[in-house]
Amino acid sequence: MNARQSKDGKPDLVTQVRQIGNALRSVYGELLDVGDLAAKYTGEAFEKRLMSRMLTAQAVRIVTGLSPEESAATVIDGDLDQGIDAIAVVEGPQPHVYLVQSKWSGKGSAKDERETVLELLAGYRLIDEENFAPFNPRGRRLAEYAKSVMDRGAVPVTQVVVLIRPDLPKEGFMQAIANGEAEFNRYGPVLDHRIILAAEVWESVRADQAPDPVVLSAELFPWFGMGSDALYESYQGIVDAEQVADWATQHGTNLFNLNNRKPLGRTSINNALISTLTEEPATFWYFNNGITVLCDRVDKAVRSVRAPQQKPLTLTLHNASVVNGAQTVRAVADAMANDNAAAEAKISVRIIVTQQAEEFASETTRATHRQNSVSDRDFITLDPVQGDIMDEMRAELGLEYEVQRSEVDLPEASGCTVVEAACALACAHVDSQYAARIALSLDPLWERGPQGAYDTLFRPRPSVYLLWNAVQVLREVQRCLLDLRKRYEGRGAALTQHGTYLLTHLVFRLLDTEAMGEPDTKLAWAEEATAKTKALVERLLPVTMAAIDELFTERSQIRALCSDADRCRDLIERVVAVMTGDEQEGRRSPDTYRRARPQRKRRRPNAVHVLVDKRVLNDGEPLMLSTAYPMEAEALRDWLAEDERRARASWVNDRTKPILWAADGEQYSPAGLIARMWELAEWAERPVANQGTARWATKSGETLADLAWRTLGALEEPEEPGQQADEEAGH
Repeated sequence: MNARQSKDGKPDLVTQVRQIGNALRSVYGELLDVGDLAAKYTGEAFEKRLMSRMLTAQAVRIVTGLSPEESAATVIDGDLDQGIDAIAVVEGPQPHVYLVQSKWSGKGSAKDERETVLELLAGYRLIDEENFAPFNPRGRRLAEYAKSVMDRGAVPVTQVVVLIRPDLPKEGFMQAIANGEAEFNRYGPVLDHRIILAAEVWESVRADQAPDPVVLSAELFPWFGMGSDALYESYQGIVDAEQVADWATQHGTNLFNLNNRKPLGRTSINNALISTLTEEPATFWYFNNGITVLCDRVDKAVRSVRAPQQKPLTLTLHNASVVNGAQTVRAVADAMANDNAAAEAKISVRIIVTQQAEEFASETTRATHRQNSVSDRDFITLDPVQGDIMDEMRAELGLEYEVQRSEVDLPEASGCTVVEAACALACAHVDSQYAARIALSLDPLWERGPQGAYDTLFRPRPSVYLLWNAVQVLREVQRCLLDLRKRYEGRGAALTQHGTYLLTHLVFRLLDTEAMGEPDTKLAWAEEATAKTKALVERLLPVTMAAIDELFTERSQIRALCSDADRCRDLIERVVAVMTGDEQEGRRSPDTYRRARPQRKRRRPNAVHVLVDKRVLNDGEPLMLSTAYPMEAEALRDWLAEDERRARASWVNDRTKPILWAADGEQYSPAGLIARMWELAEWAERPVANQGTARWATKSGETLADLAWRTLGALEEPEEPGQQADEEAGH
């Protein structure tokens, strides 16, 4: 169920071929003309010819550095291609012609047929003899173009043969290449060859999927540097706010690829930074720790040879990353966007040239965060395993895997975060203790060592299919529980809240998980499993509650029980036995806590006061605008689409203004912010009043109003005798 790797750390051949296929379809699917193929082939034959054509384009990209669009335009594969799949010409002071032939194999076993070389050489002879008529129309144009370049002198020509196989061709194949080169090189070296195998193609598509390296320009003054005598070349100095804002504008979150976390958006701390930048920019340097930037190499331009430090220093930083000061960068960018006064601010910058020393870069990132509020979860970003998973998610599934903490979670359809993945893996683990550990807090996920959850869940590295399938099941359980929560009361409602991970573990126990981690690009396992999940959860709730009452009495506290590994283990075995029919008398467990009729109406409490008094939400907890009101959603749709921050906010434990709006960084009451949004959106038919707490929801989808109401209900749940003493004793 874990990722398959060869001894060199790369995926095995089957995985490489699958990832190559995924990448080629994604890049070239809309770039190649396949009308001729569709007219002649169907099914596997069509797929093989299409993949061969895409592979040809990628081979051109590998040898020339052309864009995917330009590479696709060189492909002449088809009828009358005369044994050449692509003709690529590189112009410039050192022109070069490439003649490409490709052989695709979905099994990684492309044949090294001697005829492949002979056909390629025959096509080259036609071009050399200016006999273009036998080629198809595109081939004719490109052959004429190639010959016009070749006539300029001894322009090199390279035969490129790309084979989806692990090893070099046999002797007969190589002898055919040598014979052809001898024929054309009688009067000087012109023709050579290049053979590209599966591993090189795989590396090329993985490189294409990686983010472009960040190149920053920085002008420092005053400044000082540590040069050749230092362990690592480095510079420290002052830059103006406008430069930092430009970095953020040009590169976005890619600027923080090596950081533990990305900018967290409008938090109370970041708002304080922005206030200083706009109201007292001259003092910002005194109050701020500055920014640390790592880069692989640096180009330096000094303005004075005799006294360089008396003039500004201009640096170009290659493959740069801000490893400390992400919040400062974001605050500077936001302040500059709102008030030009921030341009007066100066920021301290430290630049270290690592020369691609990855271990040193990781250690620097850790060290620069030791005095700041950074959690163990943030340091997980430095684990190479997480980078490997990120790459594999893109290569296998075309999905994103967000490791760094950020102000916005990925949309569900785009991928998942490391937090969501870790929770799902904990629930899917055969040992229920990991689901129990995270019932009260997710902090145990990041504990390292033999007994820690993190190393158990991520070493050996899980396959991305196991990870993604687990996430799909967890999400479906969460959706089901959110829908079922309103049907239960008392202890039943408490189980839908505190028992999410326990119930998800039970769902995994009842599903057939044998093929859960196997490669499956169509995600058939996840589709089948999630289709069964809702019915399983609906059955599990009454069965689990009945088992809890029987094993631990009706006075046991649900919240404490769900986090107790030993009691969870006993509970799970009982529930699985009932659900699988081993205990027939339990098949019809009474649904004791299901609402039979509407509750007696009670006056609803002030939701904000409940949430603040009970500290239900942490400061900074993300909130999203609910779409539960159709008329309102329609009226605000276009306005919200203009700036995605308008639908986002975060929680502040403030009794009067607990909503910090991401769009402007100001705090509002829930109803006050909704009214303000209606006004800004110019909704002519807006109501006079609104229930703001019913319009802002947590990541689970539960609104503030429902969360407050449920919190009050949970307070009425009886506490198991002795439980408080156990908790105070640390049990």
